[in-house]
Amino acid sequence: MNGAIYINPWALGLIIAAVVVFLVFVVIWSVRAHRRKVSAGKEDMVGRTAVVKMALNPKGIVFVEDELWAAVIDNGTAEPEEEVTITKVDGLKLTVTRK
Repeated sequence: MNGAIYINPWALGLIIAAVVVFLVFVVIWSVRAHRRKVSAGKEDMVGRTAVVKMALNPKGIVFVEDELWAAVIDNGTAEPEEEVTITKVDGLKLTVTRK
């Protein structure tokens, strides 16, 4: 062999195929990540559904995305386990309306 390195053509082909598949996956994932809408901040909360945890009369507590929030219902009342829609975010207080 005179010091030459021998690489099995099948092993080389398999490695190249694996790298190509990995790169295609990364490109597809990157494109999807860049197309996705950013969801952060109070603008994202408006329109979401919350579940009443402590009766809203008019103040109470609601549960939104694994968090408890102070809330005020715009008119009427809402009982625990009732679903409400977020209409406004003011600091750490949500304004909600009945569904």
